[in-house]
Amino acid sequence: MSPVSGILTTPPAATPVGVAPLPRSSMAVAAFSTVVEWYDFTLYLFMTAVMSRVFFGTGPSSVITTLAVFALAYVMRPLGALAFAHLGDRFGRRRVLLASMTWMTAAMTATAALPTRDQIGPAAGALLLLQRCVMGFSVGGEYAGVMTYLVEGAPPAHRGLVASLASAASEIGALLAVGAAAVTTASMSRPALDTWGWRIPFLLGALLAAGTLAARATMRESPAFEQLRQTGSASPSPLRRTLRHHRPALYRTFTISALGSITYYVGITYVPTYLTTTGGFSEGDALWLSTIASAAVITITPLAGMLADRVGRRPALLLFGGLALTLPVAMFALMDDAHHARALTGAVVLALVAGGVSAVGASATPEQFPVTGRLSGLAVGTVATTVFGGLTPYLSQTLIDATGWSLVPGAMVTLVALTALPVLWCLPETAPHQQTERALHRP
Repeated sequence: MSPVSGILTTPPAATPVGVAPLPRSSMAVAAFSTVVEWYDFTLYLFMTAVMSRVFFGTGPSSVITTLAVFALAYVMRPLGALAFAHLGDRFGRRRVLLASMTWMTAAMTATAALPTRDQIGPAAGALLLLQRCVMGFSVGGEYAGVMTYLVEGAPPAHRGLVASLASAASEIGALLAVGAAAVTTASMSRPALDTWGWRIPFLLGALLAAGTLAARATMRESPAFEQLRQTGSASPSPLRRTLRHHRPALYRTFTISALGSITYYVGITYVPTYLTTTGGFSEGDALWLSTIASAAVITITPLAGMLADRVGRRPALLLFGGLALTLPVAMFALMDDAHHARALTGAVVLALVAGGVSAVGASATPEQFPVTGRLSGLAVGTVATTVFGGLTPYLSQTLIDATGWSLVPGAMVTLVALTALPVLWCLPETAPHQQTERALHRP
């Protein structure tokens, strides 16, 4: 066995499965509160054309500058993830979920109240960047905290489905975001939109966040962490322990996160910008096409979660990884000729692939780590989300402008999938019932 093969196939540390599951009320609050996180982050991308005019003017570089703000703010995500992970691995998952949502509520409220370029000049762009950095920091602890909470609190045989529901809820957030952007853009004149109308979708996000924060206050602590706390087994240095003892799990998590991030951020959130800047569609048409694609993702996500429970995480990831390898270039070609039916087909197929990867990864990545350092391990994995998520819309647009090749985004997804598939092929199975079946059939 080669050293690389050994690293990839080392089984992840066992996760306790004998603790009682969480009550359904706590699970529901956790699963569906991911609506808020993805509402805000995807809303910013769906509103790129408007935000570029409002904060950076109408010059030729305004769109790329707006995407650069998104990319720079994403650098804060790993920092926030590490900070919240230390809090969550030492003091509990519930505390992380309350803290991250508090920060998100404040950041969304601040966005809706930002002054524009017409009001204060170039300083408006600087304030937008500052607010996005706060948002990026808070989101760092959000998704990993929710996935960890659900995996630790769900019945073992249904972890994939339960975790995928949170992924589906995030798609509901994206659907709400693109719907809010589409309705706002279509229902008012451009001067009204640029003056005050753009604030409406962000204000709605602030109200969603405040309501979610109130609901999270009713949640119970993760039973797996509660057991850890009662036995006094929580590590005082969870990140250091994870870096020292669970490097193979970090490599696997990075790979899954990279594939999930680039398929999502290039195949879903960048698509409206692509359709307007490259495909020749109006802002309104691009947003409505993306709304339909976002609705399709909500359908595939729980199905992918159930598939991961039935056949295992590894086969499901290999399936969607194979689709990510073979389809994206052709789908971007469909979106490049201003034909509504072909563009819709391309957008929906890309969204289904991205939704499938995210749904399976929602359970597969937390299962790579033991309870003592689970959030810390996932925090390190957010580096992949920063590189292959936050930076890729900006990089896609930059490369299209530089090369003139409109299929660059699809080629980027294909390249990452090609690199990820060998790791997924060697991935040890972490679905609890699959591990039990293999144990029963051992001689």
